[in-house]
Amino acid sequence: MDNTKEFILDEAFKLFLNHSYEAVSISEISKAIGFTKGALYHHFKNKEELFKSVVDKFLNLPETNVDMNSICLSEYIEVSVAITGKFIRTLFTSAGGFSPISYLAFFADAFRHYPVYAQKTSLFFEKEIEKTRIVVENAIVSGEIRNDINPSIVAINFFSFDFGLAGNLVRSHSIDEALNLLKEQSFEFYKLLKKQ
Repeated sequence: MDNTKEFILDEAFKLFLNHSYEAVSISEISKAIGFTKGALYHHFKNKEELFKSVVDKFLNLPETNVDMNSICLSEYIEVSVAITGKFIRTLFTSAGGFSPISYLAFFADAFRHYPVYAQKTSLFFEKEIEKTRIVVENAIVSGEIRNDINPSIVAINFFSFDFGLAGNLVRSHSIDEALNLLKEQSFEFYKLLKKQ
């Protein structure tokens, strides 16, 4: 039963990526997976529930779990890039062969058609920005970086680099290139924050 449900989720994910939430019908999903609609409804009561389950499985954003009071900012950047890289590689491997634009559209569909996910993700972003702000403040106190900066704005800038990874993926069509650029952007910004 669990294997069947996972198979349905994996195949539905590919369909939602290739088309969109609006464009994919239950008939198309059941045809793609080789099940009758009745068999599909045995596992999911409707397309909306299936879509939400797909989003929950594939767009579960990873949290940065570090001791914010002891990690230095340069280490935090390394950890953040590594976590982002692992998530992106897992996400792209799950469906294979889809363009980065498809993933961006899927993410937009998740926000548009799954309001609870949108709220949960917005809160997640705020928590991650807050963690970064704490690390930046500690870096100021320790003397790692200058003290004439606004920690909240700097934290949002680091978040913007992470979010900008999507644009880098679209531009380069290479996970490695996009992640290397994310790391370079983050450390170039870090150099500007360092004491002269």
